[in-house]
Amino acid sequence: MAKKKKSVELSDKKINFMIEKISYKAIRYYPTAMSLDVMATDADGAKLGMQNIPFAHIPKEIKKIIKPN
Repeated sequence: MAKKKKSVELSDKKINFMIEKISYKAIRYYPTAMSLDVMATDADGAKLGMQNIPFAHIPKEIKKIIKPN
């Protein structure tokens, strides 16, 4: 049986998206938890820090790039 990955590094792919005037840069994807570590930045360019958001809350276009399977 194949061993599942604990996380997938996304920082080198430069995946960026916006939700409600906050810009997010994808850092890491956790397939078992179906969540994403992101770096959040507000509209003024101030960093809001690292956040963990559920995979279901990201835009559909980004979901196609990450592919949870």
